[in-house]
Amino acid sequence: MSYVTTLIDTHTHLDGFEARGETEAALARARAAGVEAMITIGTGSDDWTIYRGLAERYPGEVFYTVGLHPCSVQANWAEEVAQIEGFWGGAGARPVALGECGLDHFHLPKEEPAREELKAWQRGAFAAQLEIAKRAGCPLVIHSRAAFAECVAMIDASGVDWSRVVLHCFSEGAAEMGELVRRGAYGSFTGVVTYKNAESARDAMRGQGLARLMIETDAPYLTPVPHRGKPNEPAYLRLTAEYAATVLGVSYAELAETTTRTARAFFGI
Repeated sequence: MSYVTTLIDTHTHLDGFEARGETEAALARARAAGVEAMITIGTGSDDWTIYRGLAERYPGEVFYTVGLHPCSVQANWAEEVAQIEGFWGGAGARPVALGECGLDHFHLPKEEPAREELKAWQRGAFAAQLEIAKRAGCPLVIHSRAAFAECVAMIDASGVDWSRVVLHCFSEGAAEMGELVRRGAYGSFTGVVTYKNAESARDAMRGQGLARLMIETDAPYLTPVPHRGKPNEPAYLRLTAEYAATVLGVSYAELAETTTRTARAFFGI
C-alpha cells in the first residue's frame, strides 16, 4: 500500500515568525520536512488579523483560528470575545475553528482575591466562546491546563457537539483520554510525547489510537527531542510524528497519512 507521507501541524503560533520577518523561511523549512499545511492558532485580538492575513497570503498552506486564550483573559474579556463571531461573516479568509479557549489554572496568581477573580473571568470567557462555537457549528480548539474536569463539565453543559472538539497539547493520562473518547472528542499531541518523563501522555496517545490522532508543534513552545530547549517550529513536527509512529507501532507513512486525513476532516480543510 502506498501512503501520502505529508503532515499537517494542527496547532502552531506564527506571530513571532511574522514579527521577525521569518515566516517564509519557516514555511520553507516546514515544506522540506514534509509539512504540507498548518493551522496558526488565535490567542487574542492582537493576533487574529495577522493570522487572517497569513491565511490569505498562503492559501491552502496556512489556515487560522480565532479565540481568546485563557492566559490572555483580562477584565475586558467580553469586549474581546464580542469581536470573534465577526470573523466568520466578514471579508477575507474565514477561520477553520474557534480557539484556543478554555481554562488554565496553572498560571493563576497565588494571591487572593486576584486568583478567584481571574478564574471567574476565564470561566466567563470560556462559556461565551462555547456559545459562539455552538451557534457557528465550527470546530473548537481547547486549552486545558490543571483544569481538565472543569473544562469537560463546562463543555458538557454547553451542548457543544463533542465530535467537533479537540483538546490540544493533550498531557493528561489514559483515564482522561477515556473521557474524551467516550464523548467523541479528540486529543492532539505535541513534542511532549518525546520527553523521557511523559509516559502518561504516551499512554493517552495509545489509548486514543492512531485512527483519531492529531499532532501539532504548539511552536514556538514544547520543542521535541533532540531540539528540546530551543524554539520550536512547524518543521519539527516530523520529529514528533516519527516518534509517535514508534510508540504506536506503525510505520511513519501510515501515521502521516492517517493524521493528515483526520486533521483535514476535523477542520474541513
